Order: sequence, then C-alpha cells, then structure tokens
Amino acid sequence: MRAIALALSLVWAGPAVGQQVAITFDDLPAHASLPPGETRVGVARDLLAALKAAGVRSATGFVNGVQIEREPGSEAVLDLWRQAGHPLGSHTWSHPNLDVVGAAAFEADIDRNEPVLRRDTRWFRFPFLAEGAKPEVRAEVRRYLAERNYRIASVTLGFDDWAFNDPFARCMAKADAAAVAELERLYMDWARLSLARSRGLARTLYGRDIPYVLLMHAGAFDARMLPRLLAWYRAEGVRFVGLEAVERHAFYRADYDATPSDQPLTLEAEAQRRGLTVEPRPWDPAALNGMCR
Repeated sequence: MRAIALALSLVWAGPAVGQQVAITFDDLPAHASLPPGETRVGVARDLLAALKAAGVRSATGFVNGVQIEREPGSEAVLDLWRQAGHPLGSHTWSHPNLDVVGAAAFEADIDRNEPVLRRDTRWFRFPFLAEGAKPEVRAEVRRYLAERNYRIASVTLGFDDWAFNDPFARCMAKADAAAVAELERLYMDWARLSLARSRGLARTLYGRDIPYVLLMHAGAFDARMLPRLLAWYRAEGVRFVGLEAVERHAFYRADYDATPSDQPLTLEAEAQRRGLTVEPRPWDPAALNGMCR
C-alpha cells in the first residue's frame, strides 16, 4: 500500500503556484555535439536570451575547464555567462566519476579547475551526481570541499535533458524535421513527468513541496527548447529563484554546509530509507539512442 500511495501522489500533487525552482546548467562551456552551423557562443547566447526573457535573474552554470582545451575559443561562453550576471561554479576539470577515480584524484581534478573559475561563486556539483558510494570516500571529499568553502549543489528536479542534444545534432545534420518534432514532444513530456514526480515524492515524504533544484545542460537542443520549457514552468505557477535561496532550505543542509552526513541526499534515497518503493522514472534516455542514426 505504501508503494501505491507514493505512485498516486505523483498524479495528485496539484498546481505548483508559487513553487520555487532554481535553474542550473552543467557542462559549460561545451556540452554534447553541435548541429551544423551552430557554435558554442551561439548556444550560450540563446540560453541567456531565454533566461532573460523569462525573468530568470540567477541560473548557476557549472564548468568543466577541460572543454576550453578541447574547443579553443569556448571560454567566451563563460565571459557571456558572467556578463549576464549569472553565477559560475565548479563541475571539476575533466568530469571524472568519484566512484571510479577515488578521492585523491578527484580532489586534484577540482584543484585543476580553480584557475578557470577566477573569483566566481563557491558552488560545486559532482559529475554524474556521484557523491561517493563508500561513506569514507564521501566524508573525505566533503571535508575537502568544506575546507575550501565550497557548497554542494544538490539536484531534486531533472528529466535527463542531456540525452536530447546528440540526437538533435544528428537529426539536424540529416534535415529530419519529423524526428526533431518528436524530440521536441518527448522533451516537454519528460519535463512534465519530472515535475510531477519530484513534487509527488516531496509531498509523500513531507506533506508539502520543497524548493527544487533543476538540472539542465548547456546543449544546443536545450537552447532551442528553453523558451518553451520556461514558459510552461511559469504557466504551472513556478517561480524562479537563485540556487542560494533554494539550498538554504533544511532539506539541503548537509550539502549546503558540505559536511559529512549519513542523511539521504536525494528525495528517492529518503523514500527508500522510509521503506517506500520508488517506481523507476517514467522515461528512458536509452530510447533516444537510435534516433537519426
């Protein structure tokens, strides 16, 4: 019965009037493939224009410095982000998985990213959202981050938007308008499902919404879809706020302070700790792999 109650809550969460959401973007300055004729600077300009039009004053971008080496000139994206007044945080230098490389190599990778960030904000996001499967590894890296005054940017809302950017580039290269239209439909469907899912989990666990942190990526399809996505969120009653405001909520305390903690770090983990069965996400990124091959 507890699993059934959780599933039903995903449907009956109700309107999101006044619901706070902080928008974040991973993998700046260069994420995924580009369609023919598109540039990294063009993608960034489109993203920033959509944010401005929707009244989003603070959207934190998380930077992998290695991309500047891979794509010379892409550092202009970071300048545009700063000029627009949006914060930048660290996503490590080369996007390693902590659970693969270990704490020492992971911390060295964070250090290497420091010069790219200059005097930007002290937000940090784990690549792959892998925060350390072993408690001792998680505690060590959190101690390291706290010593350097980093705050961890959690994620409580997302729909695997990253999965759309490479298929979009392939479909545009083939001029497959029907496939692009299907990608657009699925993108909005997954966004709707993700908001219902996160809100349902929060309401099941706490009896009310919490402020959410939305994970997105700085890709070409995201830039194409962002005006439509933000308009939909606003029509649902969502209010966009900065990451600092959201992560001061009690749910994010261990991440905000970057302290070692045994408390669950996600809504799904908290539900499982309470013995609730969490159904799989009702979308599958692998479903996009074959498009426009």
